[in-house]
Amino acid sequence: MTPRISLLIASLHVLLYLVLTVRVVLHRNVHKIGIGTGGDEALSRKVRVHANFVEYVPLGLLLLALLELAAINTALLWTFGIALLVARVLHAIGLGGSAGYSFGRATGALLTFATLFAMAGFGIWRFVIGAMIVA
Repeated sequence: MTPRISLLIASLHVLLYLVLTVRVVLHRNVHKIGIGTGGDEALSRKVRVHANFVEYVPLGLLLLALLELAAINTALLWTFGIALLVARVLHAIGLGGSAGYSFGRATGALLTFATLFAMAGFGIWRFVIGAMIVA
């Protein structure tokens, strides 16, 4: 079985990752900042947006692929995948625009946590159900 849903969702996340990466690279090139952030607040935010993406998305995509391989309901897979993508876009826009509170940052973080929590819950549930069937 090819995990087609998680493949598409992962591919869309990679495109977002590349956008976030290019933003950092271009800022570094324009302002001639090699290592670190050089005290540049805008670059610091761009680096944090990029790093935050890297901190949360791999686990989410791994869980999504494993849930798909575990034959979790297709509607749930789409919901989890799209929710994670929307969450990361909201977070990137929110944190990218302000280091303080913003709707995008707060909503994106909350939706990311909720999605990861729900996927973990379904993963545990699927394991328990599978163990009960085998036993």
